[in-house]
Amino acid sequence: MAKLEEMKDAAHSEEEKEAKQQLKKAALGWMEWLRGWFYLVYEMLFQRILASHLLNPMPLPPINDLTCIVTGSTSGIGCEIARQLAEAGAHVVMAVRNTNRAQELIRKWQEDWSGKGLPLNIEVMELDLLSLDSVARFAEAWNARMAPLHVLINNAGIFSIGEPQKFSKDGYEEHMQVNHLAPAMLSILLLPSLIRGSPSRIINVNSTMHYVGFVDPEDMNVVSGKRKYTSVVGYGGSKLAQVMFSSVLHKRLPAEAGISVVCNTPGIVLTNVARDLPQFLQVGYRLIPYFIFNAEEGSRSTLFAATDPQISEYCEMLKADDWPVCAYISHDCRPTNASEEAHNVETSSKVWEKTLELVGLPSDAVERLIEGEEIKCRYGNSQE
Repeated sequence: MAKLEEMKDAAHSEEEKEAKQQLKKAALGWMEWLRGWFYLVYEMLFQRILASHLLNPMPLPPINDLTCIVTGSTSGIGCEIARQLAEAGAHVVMAVRNTNRAQELIRKWQEDWSGKGLPLNIEVMELDLLSLDSVARFAEAWNARMAPLHVLINNAGIFSIGEPQKFSKDGYEEHMQVNHLAPAMLSILLLPSLIRGSPSRIINVNSTMHYVGFVDPEDMNVVSGKRKYTSVVGYGGSKLAQVMFSSVLHKRLPAEAGISVVCNTPGIVLTNVARDLPQFLQVGYRLIPYFIFNAEEGSRSTLFAATDPQISEYCEMLKADDWPVCAYISHDCRPTNASEEAHNVETSSKVWEKTLELVGLPSDAVERLIEGEEIKCRYGNSQE
């Protein structure tokens, strides 16, 4: 974690620029936008070299006592994360929409693992991030067990490349709901279980695309007409909102709660996202396998964030130094700095407030849950 001082120096100038801003931003500045795309291209071209020190698969420390919830774990890196955590001894809960597919995977994993040790400790629970009712019901069902939760991995996400704007039945733009609103809601509602599992972690699988993202807290669905909607606008904004919300949550959780909040990027990974690409782009996407990680390689930064013993210390250090952004782990399993816009404390605070409003949670939800109080949510069985 020696990079903290470097990161602090690099971010000071960004914060000074931010402090001098007098007008409300309507979009990313062109320099920020170009810098963001530079980071993306750089990551794709050099990620394999930068991560060459990592073993594949990544060796994990003993985690027999950990209970981990992994969303979106029936495909891509989520599937790898769930399998590897289970093989390392963790109790894994696959929180997924397609429960039949999850059961099929578990049967296959158990067969492949047969004779190597105790049977894998995996179970399936239904969770549909396009339904906030489903999110609330999932949290209620888990909390009702009164069992500890040690790691929540918000892995599930969508990037509907080139698709027109779509909205969930809750009325929210789909990228924003699946990639940010639903995981944020789940993280808050599961705080009672995370407190029981302290020291525990919330891991948000993010993306370098947040560098080209912009969030207007008053127009998180991108419907006002101020900005033209594209799938890149929807995805990038949702990932930036996730970093901003995570940063405020990181600061609001008292040290004694023992909950670390981390965002990470898996790198550029060949996953099911490619299914949404135009045919000619799918061909190109598969012609550069050297540069693009496979799912096992893409799972490494998440597994590192979820299991490395130094992560908790690093998060405590950031909290003690009043760092404005939560811990951010790069695809090479090293601390890195989030985007300049992610350091916008004022916008982050507004994103926090608006997110709680949209998912039907009280503004003091975290404080009340930390104190052991119950809260009412607009969704799920506990709705008023």
